[in-house]
Amino acid sequence: MRKSKFISQAINAAIFIILEVAALNMLRNNGTLQRIWLARGAHAVMGTIWGGSQEIKHYFSLKQQNDSLAYENNELRISLAQLEAAVSDNMKQKAYSVPGMVGSYRYIPASIMKMGTKSQHNYLIIDKGYKDGVVEGAGIITPKGAIGIVDAVSQNYSYARSFKNHEMNISARLGKGGSIGPMSWDGFSSKGAILKEIPHHVEFSKGDTVYTSGHSSIFPPDIPLGTIGECKVVNGATYNIDISLFEDFGALRYVTVVQNIDKEEIAKLEQE
Repeated sequence: MRKSKFISQAINAAIFIILEVAALNMLRNNGTLQRIWLARGAHAVMGTIWGGSQEIKHYFSLKQQNDSLAYENNELRISLAQLEAAVSDNMKQKAYSVPGMVGSYRYIPASIMKMGTKSQHNYLIIDKGYKDGVVEGAGIITPKGAIGIVDAVSQNYSYARSFKNHEMNISARLGKGGSIGPMSWDGFSSKGAILKEIPHHVEFSKGDTVYTSGHSSIFPPDIPLGTIGECKVVNGATYNIDISLFEDFGALRYVTVVQNIDKEEIAKLEQE
């Protein structure tokens, strides 16, 4: 019974297939429209198969592409690290000065090793000493200010009074051609100073820049120090002017030692 049922189903299936093939053959032979439909169907099937094969190829190529991208990223990281190291080294050597002589001043780049900032008598220790040409009385500067004065020198290091010290004054000028007076730390602010003894008749404006005067034998002229803030009259004759310093002492790392090679000759003339 089961065998005859299977044979019957097989015969029915064979008849169905033969009829389908015959129908398709009739459609193919009965007109242009039918042939177009058959062609479109065949192209659709081929497109699906081709697209599927391309997706499979793309999937298996992803690992290779990811490996290539990882390699390129690693190369970029190495190049960036090398560039940053080169820039850092260049900054340390050249950012704040050109080593050598400029006029009567000699410039020596240095790094701050230690710095006191929390007392009324703050100091700096730098990594250059007498073997590098540093001498007592040399100034310490950056492009944004006068930082200190060297007080003691060893073979490899130097100790300096910071500008943030009540015992230190800088000869400063209003603008590059204005009046000159002593400028000192205000005693409490990280970026505050006071310019004193400016005559009452002198005109200036808030925001004007203050520079080193060049009248001392320690610091060269025209180093920008800060900008003018509020002012008050002292004894009815002079101004005390608040100065906002350009240099942030809390962020200092690289400085320049500056030495006036004519300092001793000038001092001798003053004594005579």
